[in-house]
Amino acid sequence: MSSRTTTDGSTPGDPAPDGVYRDAWGIPHLRARDHLRLAHAQGRVTALDRAWQVEVERHRARGTSAAFLGPEAVSWDRFARQARLDDTARRCHEALDPQTAAWVRAYVDGVNDGLAEGAARDERFARTGHSPTPWEPWVPLAVWIATHVLFAGFATKLWRERVARALGDDAVTLFATDGPGTAGSNGWLVPGERTATGAAIIAGDPHRFIEDPGVYQQIRLSCPEYDVIGLAVPGVPGLAHFGHTGSAAWAITNAMADYQDLYVERVRPAAVTGGADRPTGDRPAEDRHTDGVHAYDGHDDGHDVEALGPDGTWEPVHRHTETITVAGADPVTVEVLETARGPVVVHDTDTTLSLRYPPRVRRDLGFAALPALLRARTVADIDRALDRWAEPVNVVHAADTQGGLLHRVAGAVPRRDPANRLRPVPAWDGRYAWRGWADTPAEPVQGFAVMANARGIASPLGVEFAPPHRANRIRELLSGSADWSPKAMADIHRDTHLASAQPLLALLPGLDGLSPAAARLRERLLAWDRHMDPDSTDATVFSAFRAAIVRRFAADPVFAGLADTPTAPEVFHPWLYLVPRVGYALEGLLTTSLLPGVDRAAHVRAALEETATARTADAPWSQVHRLTPWSAFPDPDAEWPGLGGDHDCVNATSSVPGLTDLAARASAARYVWDLARREDSLWVVPLGADGVTGSPHHRDQLPLWARCELVPVVTDWARLTKESA
Repeated sequence: MSSRTTTDGSTPGDPAPDGVYRDAWGIPHLRARDHLRLAHAQGRVTALDRAWQVEVERHRARGTSAAFLGPEAVSWDRFARQARLDDTARRCHEALDPQTAAWVRAYVDGVNDGLAEGAARDERFARTGHSPTPWEPWVPLAVWIATHVLFAGFATKLWRERVARALGDDAVTLFATDGPGTAGSNGWLVPGERTATGAAIIAGDPHRFIEDPGVYQQIRLSCPEYDVIGLAVPGVPGLAHFGHTGSAAWAITNAMADYQDLYVERVRPAAVTGGADRPTGDRPAEDRHTDGVHAYDGHDDGHDVEALGPDGTWEPVHRHTETITVAGADPVTVEVLETARGPVVVHDTDTTLSLRYPPRVRRDLGFAALPALLRARTVADIDRALDRWAEPVNVVHAADTQGGLLHRVAGAVPRRDPANRLRPVPAWDGRYAWRGWADTPAEPVQGFAVMANARGIASPLGVEFAPPHRANRIRELLSGSADWSPKAMADIHRDTHLASAQPLLALLPGLDGLSPAAARLRERLLAWDRHMDPDSTDATVFSAFRAAIVRRFAADPVFAGLADTPTAPEVFHPWLYLVPRVGYALEGLLTTSLLPGVDRAAHVRAALEETATARTADAPWSQVHRLTPWSAFPDPDAEWPGLGGDHDCVNATSSVPGLTDLAARASAARYVWDLARREDSLWVVPLGADGVTGSPHHRDQLPLWARCELVPVVTDWARLTKESA
């Protein structure tokens, strides 16, 4: 190594001119003379690489995506408007400190500088007739809210209410698990005493619905103040969730905290209509930028509706109407209501529910933490930055080159009655009001730290957590060595052991009266190694057997009250359908004492016979368990790979048992941060660095990702290619 080369592989001082550099995977490495020019460069390169993606996210946040995506986008747009996502982002932006506001503004200016050129690269703009227009300063905050507003799963409270009505109050948490709409993650921190180099390693993978383009952007941000690699959320400046500054690194998982409440509102027509002042922060239509798409049509009905407040008095409710423009269909009118608790997200003849969520209450998204994280040099710096974190609530691992370690929860969780966490609560009862903010726990790292959405450090803050299988398996694997290296972490990422199969398989030996075919199938399943490997035919057979049981459980008369099509708004339906709920909670349903009328043995026996009869030629698991990403404008010619893993595996590739073997949710990225030598760090994303279909780096990482392989992080500027201006 040259005397002028750092342990990071780069040269001290100013080794390369400002600009955009790319590695062999097309990943952007940005250099600028100060942090504001760097934020501008991040915005511009994001617009160049991801113009379609960030425009979709921007319009989803504003509730205007149906204007170019058509009728299928109306349900989301309606929710975005009723929940007042864009308005909340604007209010949070107005409350930013001047330094953070200037940093966000520089990013937005960069996006605006690159949008036209980025749109010209992507045929989807021409095919939909959509032309981008300049972003408002608060759009990154709106993108962040829209990405995370359903993250904590407040819609689960609608499901629990249905369960309570159908099965009784004791059954409210019967289906408690990380279900179909939950975003989870794996993460582990290995201290230096258990690594080959003597320095810590942080590794893991966030689990989200896989999208095309991907939801994370590999990027490097370098200026005289800092030089950071990590995973950005396209449309948002900085590196919020995963980053490595050279001397310190951090990563997060979903804490599974409950911090959003639904209030049952009693509403009535006001005694006197019109003439009331708008609530503080509401602007008339002429002050709102509409992009030529009517986000707010100016029809403000003032306070002609009232809601019963907690002190027994009737309070004014803000009400106005908005118009959703829909490509290829008639416009849709949306009534927007907001009580003193929050925006109304369900309003029909039987139910009115308002949503209370911290960013709207506090006017704070925690964006001041983002530039502070980039400047972090030690774990203590990261810890202080995370004290400003707000949304969403995360479990954090961090480490530094001095041996510092951190395992804590970060985010804003309100103090309130425990009942608020379970179901919608009455708005008129003061018992359920918010009373300040809860402390976020931290604990020392002993041996190694694991976070996988299971009960643990965040238990005091939540209700539903993931089963312990992923966390237990990661601990088991980590315990097998005290000499870990970054490359060896891929063995953990790809692990396919399915511990949640055991409760189901444990019921098989007690069955009697089986047909010969079913008896042979039983012996095969009992001999199976419980691994959902890509080439395993036993895994495919097990999935078919599990699906048959899920369908039979869901058809049991005890669940008849939950089988109807949900009446709630469509955006909440993923949380409210019975079959997915049974599929993800099957392990608990097989053992609970709350369903005495369910003949489990009969269901298992019938499912075994059904599977034995229906089974044809064996197929490898990867043949039926194929990736199916979401896309706002799908590519009809796309071919997606088969995968190993399953919902409760460390390699968490989620199908929906009882409905499909296809996988829509999986690792949205994988990372390994090495604190000994940052250039030995590794990462991968499901598709690639470029969001433009057909470009060389759009899907070049996909084959590696499907095999749970990672690519090196490049930090030596001499190994990068500078783009021409």
